[in-house]
Amino acid sequence: MKNRLHVKAPGNWVNDPNGMIYYKGQYHLFYQHFPYAPRWGTMHWGHAVSPDLIHWEHVGVALFPSLSEDQNGCFSGSAVEENGVMHLFYTGVHYNQVNPKDIHQCLDQDFTSAQLHLTSKDGMHFDVFGDKEVVIPALTDPEIGDNTHTRDPKVWKGSDAWYMVLGSTTKDHKGEALFYKSEDLSHWHLAGQATTKQKLGWMWECPDLFNVNGRSVFVFSPMELIEDTDGYADRAICMLPEFDEKTCTMKFPENWQLLDCGGDLYAPQTMTDADGNRISIAWLRMPEPVDGIWQGMFCLPRVVDVQNDHIYFRVLPAIRDGFCKKTDSLVSACGECAMIRAELKEGESLEIGGYKILRQSGKVCADRTDVYPSGAKGWLHAETPQLKEGDLLEIFVDPNMIEIYANNGEYVLSQAVYGLGETFSYEMEKKPEIYLWNE
Repeated sequence: MKNRLHVKAPGNWVNDPNGMIYYKGQYHLFYQHFPYAPRWGTMHWGHAVSPDLIHWEHVGVALFPSLSEDQNGCFSGSAVEENGVMHLFYTGVHYNQVNPKDIHQCLDQDFTSAQLHLTSKDGMHFDVFGDKEVVIPALTDPEIGDNTHTRDPKVWKGSDAWYMVLGSTTKDHKGEALFYKSEDLSHWHLAGQATTKQKLGWMWECPDLFNVNGRSVFVFSPMELIEDTDGYADRAICMLPEFDEKTCTMKFPENWQLLDCGGDLYAPQTMTDADGNRISIAWLRMPEPVDGIWQGMFCLPRVVDVQNDHIYFRVLPAIRDGFCKKTDSLVSACGECAMIRAELKEGESLEIGGYKILRQSGKVCADRTDVYPSGAKGWLHAETPQLKEGDLLEIFVDPNMIEIYANNGEYVLSQAVYGLGETFSYEMEKKPEIYLWNE
């Protein structure tokens, strides 16, 4: 199955992106996948590849449970390359209490988590039965982290060794990051622990630490970051801390940003592309299957940039450049993707197939009430902070996802949609421009 621009579930269920890497001239995107039904269940790693981050092809299941430590799921993780070999790291889970009425669920969140490793010489074939090794067993010391909720290893090469960050929770129910260090990718030792003074959720999922423009960027997904009865309490955020590699200590700033203002994107992961850019992709949470067949997709690849203490998520230039076929009509409902370029000034608005966008109090505000399932989880209304850098919006319209990039990534607002129409109207001084993919 092939996808263009947005990677969608090949069928049934997907969630977190995993193991993103540019390897031997090809991009690899692994992802959390339940291949049996459009719902969450025993996690496998699905696998998609691309030559350019634009054209994607699903190539089947890469990882599935085979050991006691991962018999109930191969949770999220990452990939690195060393001497031409791809190394995958992930969290294996073992249910201590299996739900007798549904073996793909556990009872009372009673499971243990360990960190596993395996390799591939070509990035396409994985010895699931013979090559897996447990590199960090389930934690037993609550002073370090939690036996259940320690997961999502992100590995990178530092100046003197390999490093890993894991998300966990402290014994007083506060999110934390654990840092490990290794010389050979197989033997790891604890090198540091870090948490914020302010409580940011009770557990940190999918931690990711990297450098952009000489700054450390920390992206993570705190669980129950906010109280939200309508949308999602778990949100993906980012900040600019000070990380000391020698001591594996991190000094956190007081300020942080939402990764995306729409409320639906979660569990982002980043990688370095062929040109040295830091690329972020995140999972779009969807409340119900599309046509009863598939559930879950991923946002467009975004280039992470840091300017003046602000983190930007810019649309991949090659994607913007590909939308050069100007048109007067919107074809969002026929399976294609369109881009709308608009200068939205205060008090102005536009409507895309029932999805409403307006500028109010300097913010970009969105309303998906008419293109979202009634009573489904997720915010119907979302907004950015006040824009400081202008009025430019680049809006990417997919039949099941709308992404609004304000001022080349100053803020992004992305949301899932259902039943999007082909109508297009606006109340604006300057007429918006619509572009289709030129291919």
